[in-house]
Amino acid sequence: MRSRQRMFAAAMRLLLKCLRLGRRRRFKLVRQAEQLWHYGHLCLRSLLYNSFTNGDVVLDSLFEPVYWLVDHVTRWFGVVFVALVIGLTSSIVAIVYICLLPLILQTYTPAWICWHLAYGHWNLIMIVFHYYMAITTSPGHPPQAKDDLTGVSICRKCIAPKPARTHHCSICNRCVLKMDHHCPWLNNCVGHYNHRYFFSFCLFMTMGCIYCSISGWEMFRDAYAAIERMKLLEKERLQVTANQTYYQTPPPTFHFRQRAFHKSVVYLWVLCSSVALALGALTLWHAALITRGETSIERHINKKERQRLQKKGKVFRNPYSYGSWDNWKVFLGVDVPRHWLTRVLLPSSHLPHGTGLTWDLPPCVTEQHAPLLAI
Repeated sequence: MRSRQRMFAAAMRLLLKCLRLGRRRRFKLVRQAEQLWHYGHLCLRSLLYNSFTNGDVVLDSLFEPVYWLVDHVTRWFGVVFVALVIGLTSSIVAIVYICLLPLILQTYTPAWICWHLAYGHWNLIMIVFHYYMAITTSPGHPPQAKDDLTGVSICRKCIAPKPARTHHCSICNRCVLKMDHHCPWLNNCVGHYNHRYFFSFCLFMTMGCIYCSISGWEMFRDAYAAIERMKLLEKERLQVTANQTYYQTPPPTFHFRQRAFHKSVVYLWVLCSSVALALGALTLWHAALITRGETSIERHINKKERQRLQKKGKVFRNPYSYGSWDNWKVFLGVDVPRHWLTRVLLPSSHLPHGTGLTWDLPPCVTEQHAPLLAI
């Protein structure tokens, strides 16, 4: 009897110990969950309720992984993008020479033939020249000797003086003079010394795509109709083949050369129209920036400065803007009227005004502006 009581008491003690142990584990899990919750809540409060934090800081923090990915991927895929531009452009040029040019020579009048040959080859030369110069010309970097370098600030990554309009490129890992942006299609930064080449390439590529789209519109309609007719005849041929008798013959099929011709024309028109829309919008955007005398980065800086001064009742003026017309003359390097022909309408490798380190008044500016607010 006593042994049974002892066994029962031991079983009860073991049961109570297990329950106490399970309760401790539950309390431990609950305590860990509470700590994680408080830690996450503290991180969220530090992100959203810091007195030095605004919406831009929150967005930058959220997009930091995307920035890291872009910085590291763009550096390696730049060569692929350049090869893609060269390949697509070469394919369009080949289709024009093989498909469009023979028809132009056979059907157009001599005056129109001369115009197409002159304009098409001029546009092609301008595209090739400016793209080659844009990818091979250095955008410009501050000199390594820092003794005579006057900087308006210190680069936090280079730990070196940073001249006006200079910004650090995280992809090139260097400071770039008058940096506009890093272009993966060039595998190069767009800066002081190649900004004109980049814009001219965008402009002439857009003009070339519009020219191909307009010139090949009628051929595109005929080629698209021929492809639809091919599909219909192919479907009929398969039906006839399935129910063929000795008195029925399948409809004629198109040759490989005819199929390739029609599909090439459709490919040319679709690609040129798409590039004309996308690249045309980018070109207009950069044209507006050039008209205001600022780069893509300076647009955001000037916008914040304009809002800051507006709250104080002041008006912000861009210190690097000389008026719409003079801004274009400075950007294109037009000093005398003949430069519109020799430097704008013809390939030219002339250097831009200034060194990118200091920004004195260019000689082509017609009026001296009053002292402006600095950025």
